[in-house]
Amino acid sequence: MSFDFTLPDLGEGITEAEIRKWLVNVGDAVQEHQPVVEVETDKAVVEVPTPRSGTVLSFARSEGETVRVGETLLSIAEQGDVEEPRPRSVSVVGELPEAEETQPAQVLATPAVRALAREKGVSLAEIPGTGPRGSVTREDLLAAVGKAGVAADQAGEVERIPFRGLRRTIARNLLKSHQMTVCVTGMEEVDVTELWSLRIRENAALGAQGIHLTYFPFIIKAVQHALREHPLLNASVDEEGEAIILKKYCNIGFAVDTAEGLIVPVLRDVEKKSILDLAEELEALTERARNRTIALAEMKASSFTISNFGQFGGVFATPIINYPDVAILGCGRIADKPWVVNGEIAIRKILPLSLTFDHRVTDGGDATRFLSRVASYLADPARLFIESV
Repeated sequence: MSFDFTLPDLGEGITEAEIRKWLVNVGDAVQEHQPVVEVETDKAVVEVPTPRSGTVLSFARSEGETVRVGETLLSIAEQGDVEEPRPRSVSVVGELPEAEETQPAQVLATPAVRALAREKGVSLAEIPGTGPRGSVTREDLLAAVGKAGVAADQAGEVERIPFRGLRRTIARNLLKSHQMTVCVTGMEEVDVTELWSLRIRENAALGAQGIHLTYFPFIIKAVQHALREHPLLNASVDEEGEAIILKKYCNIGFAVDTAEGLIVPVLRDVEKKSILDLAEELEALTERARNRTIALAEMKASSFTISNFGQFGGVFATPIINYPDVAILGCGRIADKPWVVNGEIAIRKILPLSLTFDHRVTDGGDATRFLSRVASYLADPARLFIESV
């Protein structure tokens, strides 16, 4: 008998995944627990193993398609299966019934491609197929739709980019954030000249230990200290229960720029870690995020988020809240600026800060005091040690 392998429950409340890459081909022999497909779900890339051994008969979906939990991924012929009396054409685009001799002009395509054609309002009979036996693949269909769109565009040439994968996940999350929060952004500038000198001085010694100290661990620690005094910014909203949930822990999410878009790993229990601990963990999480080996659990349960767009040259911004958090801090580029110090003009290292918060949860006064508190720790980093517990 053949076995239809469906997308299993991947945990973490995941209901669907996008097929990123098939790891086997039709006709391949597979062993129980062997990874057969790479899927992308909630920003993470996961390899899914087959629960049974056998031979791959067909794929139910193509790369780039979204599959819900419980829907078929592929069919596997287990040992001893009897060959079907009517031959069928099997390929990477799925299982294709042979055209009847009396219907030589029948268009070959998988059910998924036919459904997509109906959705786009396109006739498959008008599309040249490049798949097995001239079947119309998903790529053939999308190319035809793209050409039609170009022809209808009066403004000139356009390029059609599939809206899927990490980009689609980011879009969904950002849209949900805008729908569920009432955002306000406040801004501040802080003189971090002392922090600049401290970092240079300490890096000279830490380099021998293989540790590269950036400003980011100091910013994270400053946020953690300030959140103790302003707990409404370290919270989430229970929409159904109509309650504000104050977090007694400090899990800081931080945005990482990858080739495919932003990923937000989470540093857990920041209040229990030193600045050096944070520096090492930041480096490790960033590396896993960029090579897409980061686990789903490492991107969950943030209580506050920080985005460092200053590394790209940005100054101020209105960062979007990483829902269900209720606040996010944006850090701009540190630059030399004229600054008043003890009544005189001096050139100082100035860091721009942008705080976006959910106005449903707290008001401008509390948010501004929080931002000023963060700034005070960064202006005088010794306070981070004096006030540590």
